[in-house]
Amino acid sequence: MVNRKSSTKDTIVDAAILLFNIKGFDGTSIRDIAKKAKVNPANISYYFEGKQGLLEKCFIQFFEAYIEFIEEEVNLLKNDRPDYCMKRAVYKILAFQSKNHHLSRFVWREVSIDSQIVREITSSYLMKERYLYKKLIEAIVPDHYLESNIGYLIIQLRSLMTMPFLNSQYLREVWNLFPQENYFVEKYYEKIDEWIETNIINQPRKINIPI
Repeated sequence: MVNRKSSTKDTIVDAAILLFNIKGFDGTSIRDIAKKAKVNPANISYYFEGKQGLLEKCFIQFFEAYIEFIEEEVNLLKNDRPDYCMKRAVYKILAFQSKNHHLSRFVWREVSIDSQIVREITSSYLMKERYLYKKLIEAIVPDHYLESNIGYLIIQLRSLMTMPFLNSQYLREVWNLFPQENYFVEKYYEKIDEWIETNIINQPRKINIPI
C-alpha cells in the first residue's frame, strides 16, 4: 500500500514537472496534471493540497539534492584538496541537472520571477548555496588574497552552471547541443574546469606591500 501511494505521488510529480516546463506553472491546470498522470484530480489535492503544493514539492526536490552536492564537498575539505572538492561539486551539479533537465529548466525559470515561494527559497536554500560556495572558494584562496570580489566569482560560476539548462531550447535550436546528454556534460565541464583554474585557482593575488 505504501509503495502504491509513493508510486502515485511520483507519477503526479513527474507529470507536473513535464507540464510546468512546457506550459509554465500558470498555464498548467490541476486537470492537465491529472490527465497526464492518469489519476483523479482529487489525488493531487489529497497528496499535495493543490497546485501550489506541487510547486513547493518541485522546488524542494531540486534544491535538497542541489545543496547536498555542495555540502558533501564542503564537508570533505578537511580531508581533501579544496580545488578537487570544488570541481567535484560542479561536476555533480551539472550531471544532476542534465539527468533532471525538465525540472532544472523549470526551477531556474521560476526562481527568476519574484513570488512568495521564491523569496522563501532565497532565504533558505539560495543563502545556504552562497555560504557553501564561499567556503569552497575561500578554502582555495582566502578572500583577502583574491583580486576579484568573491561574490562576483560565485555569480559567474553559478551562471555557467545554470545557463545551459535554463536556455536548453536555445542550445538545441541554435547550436545543436543537448544538455541532457552525457557528452554535453563532459565537454561543458571541461570548459568550467578551465574557468575555475584561471579565475579562482590561478587568479593573481593581491599583495600587501608594507610601507
